[in-house]
Amino acid sequence: MELVKLLTSQLGVSEKQASGGAGLLLQMAKSKLGSSDFSQVAGAIPDANKLISAAPKAGGIAGALGGLTSSLGGGAANLGNLAALASGFKKLDLDPKLVNKFVPIILQFVQSKGGSNVKGILEKVMK
Repeated sequence: MELVKLLTSQLGVSEKQASGGAGLLLQMAKSKLGSSDFSQVAGAIPDANKLISAAPKAGGIAGALGGLTSSLGGGAANLGNLAALASGFKKLDLDPKLVNKFVPIILQFVQSKGGSNVKGILEKVMK
């Protein structure tokens, strides 16, 4: 997978960590975007669904917090997403701060494959 190779080479993470981290971010995007918008994003990322299935499942207190805060809406939803992402990154033995390094690489990849419009769709939910 091209995106996974890009993440491993630029961030020095394992393939499992790269695919799991990308999967977590795509899973979040899928939950926030409508199906037509997400299908455009998925079209720009070969194996997007395979990456999503590589993401660790949310669980424990962070998963519960993510679900609870996302039901409250607004800024609390973003807090819940961050908690779920941090929890998932920890399950992959990654520093949660690496989320900030995954995002620009994924956005750049999406732009190269799907153009600025598709990058814009994804950027809205990743910022």
